[in-house]
Amino acid sequence: MYSDTFIILGKVLKAAADGSFNGCDGFEQQAEALAQCIDVARNHNGWFTPEFVKMQFRSLAEMLSEDSVRQFSVKYQLNDIGKCDKKVKVIAAGNIPLVCFHDILCVLMAGCRLVVKPSSKDRLLTHSVLEIIKIITPELGDRIEEEEGERIPFDAIIATGSNNSARYFDYYFAKYPNIIRSNRSSVAVLSGKECEDDYRLLADDIFAYYGLGCRSVSKIYVPKGYNYDLFFKGIYHKSDVMSNAKYSDNYTYNKAVYLMSGADILDNGFLLLKKDTGLSSPVGVVFCEEYNDFNTLAQTLFQDIDKLQCVVSKDVVAGLRTVLPGQSQHPSINDFADGIDTVEFLKSLNH
Repeated sequence: MYSDTFIILGKVLKAAADGSFNGCDGFEQQAEALAQCIDVARNHNGWFTPEFVKMQFRSLAEMLSEDSVRQFSVKYQLNDIGKCDKKVKVIAAGNIPLVCFHDILCVLMAGCRLVVKPSSKDRLLTHSVLEIIKIITPELGDRIEEEEGERIPFDAIIATGSNNSARYFDYYFAKYPNIIRSNRSSVAVLSGKECEDDYRLLADDIFAYYGLGCRSVSKIYVPKGYNYDLFFKGIYHKSDVMSNAKYSDNYTYNKAVYLMSGADILDNGFLLLKKDTGLSSPVGVVFCEEYNDFNTLAQTLFQDIDKLQCVVSKDVVAGLRTVLPGQSQHPSINDFADGIDTVEFLKSLNH
């Protein structure tokens, strides 16, 4: 259902990112308007630089390729389920641009009505894309609502937030069918045999969206005796990350805290590598931990699977689904956050 809507939207997103407005199936005007939002978004959220907004647009456009959307629709038999009067509320996070997009896609393609409560940090882009969806497919105009003030009634909820807000969501929305997501982290497992290109790609996994996404690598596991110069040399091309004042302030603050506390850190001038057993590092910092045995490490990671969004590695990590360096920030249409099948959840509302 609404496959064509999202295929066209993918073309609009790519055109907006590329600044070339041909090939939008008659929706060139919408692509131009969306392109104008790219620079404006930074005024609403200092983390949303044009580079990363465009990156997200291109990633979503890839997700919405015709083959991907058609196969997704066939896999879940979405053209056969019919429209549903159930209202599904999506409470969105605002850590990266259009972070709630996949939930929007799933709700509408599953035939449900959509109520979106966007984050104030991402209201502009979310609203703009929803308006384009309505223009592409006018019948969706009365099936999409944005909650800005007064609470809109709903029948089920998908909510994403911090660990603290997730506890609140669990309590407050317990009586509704729900998917509640909390903090997750992504890690990389290195063997020490990676080439320069592998590190360059890994740098994208670390620095995209300034490390604010749950798919951003916040920790690396390295073999005992690892040469950290390999890592720092491979990511040095990302040094311009310091041009963002918000990132620079976080890096400087965390460096001062670690130096005063005597923490074990390595520093290349724009990223702190801190030896730590935790998974989620602050902005400007990547945690690192050495391992002796690859199989033992795999077992440890499997025990933390409920805390992990992605494991980046060129090697197979037993029992875990891994992605190659450079791919953590580019989920496919079949990649569900936290491994929870959103479409099956939505289809169950019809029964």
